[in-house]
Amino acid sequence: MRLFKYLGRHKGAVLIVFVLLIGQAFCDLMLPNYTSQIVDVGIQQAGVEHAAAEELSQRTYGSVSGALPQQFDRQLFEDSYALDAATGTYKLTPYGEQHRDELDALMAAPLAQAHGLAQPGMSDDLLAQAGIAAACAEYASLGYDMNAKQMNYLLLTALKMMGFVALSALIATAVGFVASRTGASVGRELRGRLFAKVMSFSDAEVQRFSAASLITRGTNDVQQIQMMTIMLLRMVLYAPILAIGGIVMVARMDISMGWLIGVAIAALVAVVIALMAIAMPKFRIMQKLIDRVNLVSREMLTGVSVVRAFGQQAHEQARFDEASTKLMRTQLFTNRVMTFLMPTMMMIMNLVSVAIVWFGAGQIDAGTIQTGDLIAFITYSMVIIAGFLMLSMLAIIAPRADVSAKRIDEVLEAELSITDPVPGEAVDNAAPGAAVEFDHVSFRYDDDSECVLRDVTFTADAGKTCAIIGSTGSGKSTILKLVERFYDVSEGAVRVDGVDVRAWKLGDLRSQFGYVPQRAFLFTGTIASNVGYGEDEPDEARILEAIDIAQAADLVQAKEDGLDAEITQGGTNVSGGQRQRLASARALATDARAFLFDDSFSALDYKTDAALRRALAERLPGKTQVIVAQRIATVMQADKIVVLDEGCVVGVGTHDELLQSCDQYREIAYSQLSPEELGGKAGVSPNRQEGGERA
Repeated sequence: MRLFKYLGRHKGAVLIVFVLLIGQAFCDLMLPNYTSQIVDVGIQQAGVEHAAAEELSQRTYGSVSGALPQQFDRQLFEDSYALDAATGTYKLTPYGEQHRDELDALMAAPLAQAHGLAQPGMSDDLLAQAGIAAACAEYASLGYDMNAKQMNYLLLTALKMMGFVALSALIATAVGFVASRTGASVGRELRGRLFAKVMSFSDAEVQRFSAASLITRGTNDVQQIQMMTIMLLRMVLYAPILAIGGIVMVARMDISMGWLIGVAIAALVAVVIALMAIAMPKFRIMQKLIDRVNLVSREMLTGVSVVRAFGQQAHEQARFDEASTKLMRTQLFTNRVMTFLMPTMMMIMNLVSVAIVWFGAGQIDAGTIQTGDLIAFITYSMVIIAGFLMLSMLAIIAPRADVSAKRIDEVLEAELSITDPVPGEAVDNAAPGAAVEFDHVSFRYDDDSECVLRDVTFTADAGKTCAIIGSTGSGKSTILKLVERFYDVSEGAVRVDGVDVRAWKLGDLRSQFGYVPQRAFLFTGTIASNVGYGEDEPDEARILEAIDIAQAADLVQAKEDGLDAEITQGGTNVSGGQRQRLASARALATDARAFLFDDSFSALDYKTDAALRRALAERLPGKTQVIVAQRIATVMQADKIVVLDEGCVVGVGTHDELLQSCDQYREIAYSQLSPEELGGKAGVSPNRQEGGERA
């Protein structure tokens, strides 16, 4: 079972729990024995445990001695008792205390005969009981207070039982503490390993598993493993210890009804196997349905504004109800199957109890066993069956935990498509800007899909601005992802400073770039924590400078808390343009040698767009800039413009060159700006505001 390997790092805790459980089982198994003694000795025998009484009258001593047939037996008897001159009676010597069990067997019949309690043809068991009764009569004849003797025995036995109960409770508490702590540690380690693994995933692995499924595996599946770990240490590990201990105690009692326990255990195993065979497939389906519920919930919450805008609340509610209902029906099926487990187990236990009483009554009548022994046997039988019942409880949670463990292992054992080279190539990064080269690059997201990029070749020169423009779906954003090595090329090579990106260590490669994604994402925290996210110890002066270059100074000044102003998850408490400016500032606050802007000015008005591009040119000398954009106004001042169409490069050059030589660029340009604006060297007028584009 996969779960056991998760406990490999906690062998010490498992050993401690195992030792504690042995102690707890010993305490629990002593209680039925004391119950038997209370019934047999404390009640039926008035607290007298031995036929070899502690004190004998001279008459009884002589009768017993004379009835012993062999010289060896008579010698043992005489050495075990000594005459007390003060009382005129014979009292048990230390030697007799040491050999009391032998004396019990030796004296039972002669003592019973001395008191007229023996009858011809009595079995050894009945003679032993008659000897105890004769010892009670002997004590009474000597003037002992039998009520006090009985009460003392009962109180002493009760105190012993209470001591074992208290010790068992303390041990159970310690086991619970260690088990819970170990389960929590296993959960923490699994979550940490899953998070670290997912952080090393490329976009391809994330899409293969899906974000909703990865969240489920890191939460619900880990919780199942954690619960199973606690159950394993507290119950499953205890069950065989308790069952084996019960079998040992039953074997010591020498009662010939052990076959009843074997029948009960066989019935338990058959029921558990049948239920597991029915429920196991449904547990696998259940985890996938949880993924589906998480997926629908995630989509609905993320796109709640779109849902409301199009009035699709009822449709989304129906989607969620469908996913939730399927999960509910599967859970109900598995729960209904498992509800048969407990009643069946209780029925088996009760039938075993009835059978033991039925067959045991005959043995009591024959004098083979005593009533207390039968009670103890019933108790030990229930303990043994309960041990297997605890193991059967494993059938309820183990299948689901095993499915969860398999799903977790799928993530932990997933092969990464993007890995560090071994060894990584040393690269000279002395130049302030990085050169990015695409050499006949083709790319497809998987082997069965069409190429997104085909034979793409261009170079973004170090310290220059290279813009990439094209129609929607032409592969512009994919180019930047290949530079960051979020994916690997299918054909050709992407080089940074002349070195293939696959030869760079991922950390070294990505530290060269300040990346602004197409969808500006902000983390929960403050403006300062978001802008300084790329540095371990961000400098406030650098943060302020980056904010100023990104044209976000007015945003900080408008906030009462300034840099400490709160940013909610995803940056939902700021506008789209403000998110883009803060995301740009985050990239600009790093020591990057090249900045990759993936259509990150689209939510800015023309004035802010122009001011930001001007600040980039003036205040980042020597830095390489690669700008993906839809607006002609954003790219027309670039040193080089790459035009993409359906994944192919259809033009490379300056704005003026492309207007003359590239039909696709010219078509995009004239659809947005007038001929006068396109011909102006200064680009778009600073006074032109957002909304000036033509359809």
